[in-house]
Amino acid sequence: MVERLLPSDDPVAEEVLEWTIKRDAQDIAQLMEWLVGTTARKDREMLINRALDLMEEIDHALKRLDELR
Repeated sequence: MVERLLPSDDPVAEEVLEWTIKRDAQDIAQLMEWLVGTTARKDREMLINRALDLMEEIDHALKRLDELR
């Protein structure tokens, strides 16, 4: 990670966003593991939709981080 000369506008929010990105990425990885093990179409669709929701959340968190930095 690169050291910045100036602090974030909101260091607490930045920390929460970083945690959210990390946690969502872990959750997506778990969902993909479960996806490999299921054959039911409804289950696969649910797992994929949840992963897509988490990816949207990551995208939003990344945009917010850009605004803070």
